[in-house]
Amino acid sequence: MQVHELKRKFIQFREYEPETVNVLLDFAKRVYIHNEISFNEYRNLVRELESLGAEVPCDNIDQSLIENSF
Repeated sequence: MQVHELKRKFIQFREYEPETVNVLLDFAKRVYIHNEISFNEYRNLVRELESLGAEVPCDNIDQSLIENSF
């Protein structure tokens, strides 16, 4: 699966255009978790979306409840 196919699937599922490549990255994760695409397809989609500017959100360690509870 390529990004344009993922985008088409997103539009069919959500009935609107994705606003950013990050939205498509989240959707790729969803379809992978639901076994709609293979790991290799997911990995390739992530690479392609990252090359288009998608970013995985970073956890802010300073605001972690675990780190700040001691």
